[in-house]
Amino acid sequence: MGATAFETEVQAGRDAASRRAWPEAYEAMTAASSAGELEPEDLERFAKAAWWTGRTNDSIAARERAYAGYVERGDVERAAFAALTLRREHAVKLNASAAKGWLARAERLLADRPDSPSIGYLAIAHAELARQRGELDHALEHIERAQEIAAGSDDPDLQAWALMRRGQILISRSELEDGWGLLEEVSVAAVGGELGPYTTGAVFCNVIETSRELADLVRGREWSDAAKRWCERQTISGFPGICRVRRAEIMRLLGSLGEAASEAEMACGELRDFSPFFASEAFHELGEVRLRMGELDEADEAFRQAKGFGADPQPGLALLHLARGQLDAAAASIRRSLDDTTWDKLARARLLPAVAEIGRARGDSGTVAQATEELEAIATEFPTPAIRANAELAHGISALMRGAPGEAVGRLRRAGQLWREIDAPYEAAKTVMALAEALAAEGDADGSRLELETARAAFERLGAELDARTAADALERAARDGGAPVRAERTFVFTDIVGSTQLLEAIGDEAWSDLRRWHDEMLRGCVARNGGEEVDHTGDGFFVSFPDAPSAVACAREIQRGLAEHRRSHGFAPQVRIGLHAADATKTEASYTGMGVHTAARIGAVAGAGEIVASASTIDGLDGLEVSDRRMADLKGIAEPVEVVSIDWA
Repeated sequence: MGATAFETEVQAGRDAASRRAWPEAYEAMTAASSAGELEPEDLERFAKAAWWTGRTNDSIAARERAYAGYVERGDVERAAFAALTLRREHAVKLNASAAKGWLARAERLLADRPDSPSIGYLAIAHAELARQRGELDHALEHIERAQEIAAGSDDPDLQAWALMRRGQILISRSELEDGWGLLEEVSVAAVGGELGPYTTGAVFCNVIETSRELADLVRGREWSDAAKRWCERQTISGFPGICRVRRAEIMRLLGSLGEAASEAEMACGELRDFSPFFASEAFHELGEVRLRMGELDEADEAFRQAKGFGADPQPGLALLHLARGQLDAAAASIRRSLDDTTWDKLARARLLPAVAEIGRARGDSGTVAQATEELEAIATEFPTPAIRANAELAHGISALMRGAPGEAVGRLRRAGQLWREIDAPYEAAKTVMALAEALAAEGDADGSRLELETARAAFERLGAELDARTAADALERAARDGGAPVRAERTFVFTDIVGSTQLLEAIGDEAWSDLRRWHDEMLRGCVARNGGEEVDHTGDGFFVSFPDAPSAVACAREIQRGLAEHRRSHGFAPQVRIGLHAADATKTEASYTGMGVHTAARIGAVAGAGEIVASASTIDGLDGLEVSDRRMADLKGIAEPVEVVSIDWA
């Protein structure tokens, strides 16, 4: 190819880039680059064309060449801007070290220079990093610097980025009205075509993401529609995938599960090679949708893909464990994610409802109470309908577990009304399921069945097959037994192998399985001989109910004596701790709920290896029972200390 042809290709690439005909620009610039040396400005056009057609590696390579050209020319401002853009592109590819290096290079180039747009973008980069660390005041200081520079420049994109980031920071500070005012202002500028294509797309994505964080479905639907129309007008490959992820999130919350699945699947295909960061979000969203549709294996695979790309796919992953009956795995999974999310209250607000749901399934009323308290505090600071609805739902679940169905009914009715106001039908139906349980516990069997019918119809309409089956099963049980859980006086026993993790590591998987099998058979024999009822068996512990305290005590002592005898005759048996507490509880299906159950579990947790600990109220009045170490115990999740004793069994 001669020089004239080279110049022809360069001009063709420039013309196509000016029309934002990115595929055409990419082909022309590729041909020109193979035939001659492009100027830095043309290399930037080449980089943009590569980026918009989904070729991020080519984009980075072309921009690095542009950076080198600007440095050689002595154009510090353009070199710094190229460095900042490279920092952003490496960040979305999860190349953290390279992103950090390019940021440092931009800082060095711009040190001691007069104000310029590049310095404004540098300030925005520092604001983004400060916000990620939770340093919101520090982030605002950087944004104010960027706005000061933008006011004296003719760069509308710089002003838009500064306004957008300021709005997001204000919302993180719970200044919702002021934050939304800025985001809507910059969104209007994007719709009006006042901004560059990348800034326009970024504005749409960030506004929709903020809507999703707050579960503000009205705004989210409005701006996702605007983003879709904009993406459809562009001849681009990668960016529609980012838009689709956000749109899928909104569609899922609105109950359009089929449409959400379609958008998420398309996003996964568009983003797999474009950006690991956004691909992880696409697979995460696909998993959340598949989970709601009851497609557990497909959800599992999507969450695995999301983790492979670097995402923490919560709360969906924990709820998948819950749907499969893996209660301990569900609790551990959501707890790890919550512990990793410290300052971001909106992120915690998305996790805490799952904490409450899993805690309810495990009979852990203390965890549910803690999640409820935190959700209530967040709802006070961020009083959006969705966060308030989740707080009311958690309050209802907590009240139900405390044996206060009347309070639960009121809370759950308020939660359901809030979900209906924001048109979130799946969440509303889940709340109706809890309301049905509360009504049954209150003795309103007819009202409970009516709510179950409502929930089943809603799940069937949404295509949430697993939830629809759950509602149908509940209706069958209600028809079979009259539907109303009953209050019962029982003595509850919790057992647990002490140091099971260390023991597993010491003896290995095969020996541990044999030991667990022997342990389970031995305990079940003791329970049966003493008239107990196995309520639950998770991990290496049992939850057992007895009709009275003497039979529970007899079983606990038989267990410890059996273990001691096995040590004498065989040389080893695991150390087990046991807790007992007699209380009035609500019997639902094959389980029990209420504060008494939670108290029994917490008493078991304070027992030591080989110890039986009971509440003093349980054993007081029993003849011939030797006890020791009577003391007041502070139990996790229990407001007042409980008097307990150790029961002698040797």
